[in-house]
Amino acid sequence: MTPILEVQGVTKAFGGVIANDNISLTVPKGSIVGLMGPNGSGKTTLFNSIVGYHPVDRGSITFEGREISRLRVPEIARLGLLRTFQQTRIYGMMSCLENMQISVPDTRDGLRTMFSKVPPAVTQQAEGLLEFVGLYAKRHLRAGELSFGQRKLLELAMALMHEPKLLLLDEPTAGINPVLINSLIDRLKRINADLGVTLFVIEHNIRVIMKLAEHVYCLTHGQLLADGPPDEIQTDQRVIDAYLGA
Repeated sequence: MTPILEVQGVTKAFGGVIANDNISLTVPKGSIVGLMGPNGSGKTTLFNSIVGYHPVDRGSITFEGREISRLRVPEIARLGLLRTFQQTRIYGMMSCLENMQISVPDTRDGLRTMFSKVPPAVTQQAEGLLEFVGLYAKRHLRAGELSFGQRKLLELAMALMHEPKLLLLDEPTAGINPVLINSLIDRLKRINADLGVTLFVIEHNIRVIMKLAEHVYCLTHGQLLADGPPDEIQTDQRVIDAYLGA
C-alpha cells in the first residue's frame, strides 16, 4: 500500500541520552499500525518528532511524500497529521460540546473568533462525532466531570474535528476500565474503516495492540527491535525478553 508516513534513520538525543537511534518505519495509508515497547524505549519521543514538537538530529520524516521533519506543530497539523496524549488535554470547565466547537482549526486563531457565534454546521459536526464516540448524551456536561476514559473519548472526538488523515494515538486505553476496552477498540477500527483515518498507535497493553493493529513495531532502548504482523511479534523471543526484562 502507498505509505502515508515514512520515518527514515531518525535519531534524537537529549544531552548524552539517545532517545531514538536510527529508527526507520513505514505507515501505509488506510492502515492501523502499532508501536510498542517497554517504558523508556523511545516511543513518545518518536511521536513528538513526527508531529513537530522537537526537530530530529538526523534522519527524514515524510508525510504523503513531503518532508516534515523541520516543520512546526501547527504546520504539520494543517497537513492532516495530529496526535493525542497519554494525559488528556481538554477544557474541564467547558461543556463537551464547547470543547468540540473550539477544536475547529479556524476557531483557534484568537479569542474573538473563539467566542463568536458558532456556525450550525460546526455544531452538527461536533454532535455527530460525540454520538460516534458515545458521548452525545453528555454533550452539555462539563468535560471535567467526565470519567478518565470518557475524557479520552472526548479528546479523540476533538481530534476528529480536524478531519485528520493520520492520527497518532498515545496509549488510548491507558486508565480506561477494562470492561470498556473492547468497545474502544471497536470505535478505533470504525474511525479507520468508516472515516478513512490512518492510525498509528502506541500501546502498552499487548492484548489491545494484537487485536487492533495490522502491523507492529517494537522499540527498546531507543532502537527498533522487531516488526511484523501481530501474531509474529507476540511470539518473538526478543520482544518477550524486552517486556520481561531479560
